[in-house]
Amino acid sequence: MAGLRAGPRANLEDLHARVHTGAYRASPARRVYIPKADGRQRPLGIATLEDKVLQRAVVEVLNAIYEEDFLGYSYGFRPGRSPHDALDALATGILRKKVNWVLDADICDFFSRLDHVWIEKFLGHRIADKRVLRLIDKWLNAGVIEDGNWSETTEGSPQGASVSPLLANVYLHYVFDRWARQWRRRHAHGDVIIVRFADDLVAGFEHRDDAQRFLADLRERFAKFNLELHPEKTRLIEFGRFAAQRRRARGLGKPETFDYLGFTHICGTTRNGRFRLKRITISKRMRAKLREVKDQLKQRRHLPIPEQGRWLASVVRGHLAYYAVPGNTRAVRAFRDQVTRHWIKALRRRSQRHRLDWERMHRLATRWLPPVRIVHPYPDVRFDART
Repeated sequence: MAGLRAGPRANLEDLHARVHTGAYRASPARRVYIPKADGRQRPLGIATLEDKVLQRAVVEVLNAIYEEDFLGYSYGFRPGRSPHDALDALATGILRKKVNWVLDADICDFFSRLDHVWIEKFLGHRIADKRVLRLIDKWLNAGVIEDGNWSETTEGSPQGASVSPLLANVYLHYVFDRWARQWRRRHAHGDVIIVRFADDLVAGFEHRDDAQRFLADLRERFAKFNLELHPEKTRLIEFGRFAAQRRRARGLGKPETFDYLGFTHICGTTRNGRFRLKRITISKRMRAKLREVKDQLKQRRHLPIPEQGRWLASVVRGHLAYYAVPGNTRAVRAFRDQVTRHWIKALRRRSQRHRLDWERMHRLATRWLPPVRIVHPYPDVRFDART
């Protein structure tokens, strides 16, 4: 046991020595692909354990530096900030500011298009230690291995690497955040709200002219830094407390919706007719998760019911932990009901002479699956408490 405990320590000391002497060499990342919700494949770069340890250590140090610089509307991959903090800020901004237009912006292949020269320039503004800059340069230029073949990486940072989220935030801090703050001060004639979670951007505007000018200027700004807005997924829509009324006066239909961080945002109303921002689970995401549950149940259907129940409970509990926001009760209840339906089908297929009816199934679901309840407070309440 003593030898086992000494092994990792010796490896860390060796890694530490190689970093300080300059003998450390970054290993190529292994490229794998995972399916995206839209059917495309997302490339991930899996780093070696040694590179992960060193990247994590560097990120911890750099986080302390850049947390002093990053702006308030940047939320992605920052200590103490979650997707729900970004969602709260967006909802509160739409409810309290004069938002009549929303820009839902999507950056094309962001992580694969980061310009290495610009990254080095941006990092050089705050990091004086050349050893740290050389380390990051080694990780960016280590290349990738795919199907046993090595290929050079002249741009981009592999998704999956511990250092990539920080580099993405640094890149967009200079390319977007600081620029957007300056644009709002100089050019906006009305209210403007901005929320960014990594490369997911949403901006709200009081005036359509401001929104259109911001979009045109943003395209031009991104082009200087090797970035591009997706022409089909980037949309400017009429949205907010007066959108339905104004569109109805022009003979148009209901306001369009937009998706952000797992939720479809809808212009709704309360029972007394006041504006309410409704957020429901993106249907595409829920269908994909239910397909995954169905496939997993096929593999687990011959396990004991308590074992299946504990696993399904963790699935439903995890879903509730993210999606159980005020106004989304119907969608999370539908998810739990569909999980129950997939479970009874899997159990009935264990035997051609099953005796499992819905009465017993409801007892099983009540026994094992957590009940549907809202676990998140109203967004403006939590936003006020945290801000």
